[in-house]
Amino acid sequence: MTTPQTGMAERYQRARGLFEHGEYREAAVELSALVDASALEPPLHGTTELRLLLARSYYHSAQLGRAERVTRAILVDDPDEAYANLLLGRTLQRQGRPAEARPHLAMAELLGGYAGEGRLPAREDGPDDGDGDRGVDAS
Repeated sequence: MTTPQTGMAERYQRARGLFEHGEYREAAVELSALVDASALEPPLHGTTELRLLLARSYYHSAQLGRAERVTRAILVDDPDEAYANLLLGRTLQRQGRPAEARPHLAMAELLGGYAGEGRLPAREDGPDDGDGDRGVDAS
């Protein structure tokens, strides 16, 4: 017997498979429908993961305006979501808006350890931790 939750789970797995195979536009279509459906039928565990995958699909298919809208909506609900901050920062960078990207990339680094993922420049005036590199992590 197929329940609405089972149907949504199967659709999510299909969309995830599309994403994993690089079919980002197709994944975005399926995920967008799932996000819309989840507003009518709340899923068991919230929609952050679902919306993050939708935003990633938009990002990878160069639908940057949509990626920005979805990540901003996630951050309204959960401002401490590190990956959403990273994705929003990278999206803004791709749109040629580095000044707007900087605080989101810094927050992603602070919250989620995404150092270097957003290509934040290393601070040259960082504290000296005794190894002579003035706080710059070379790893």
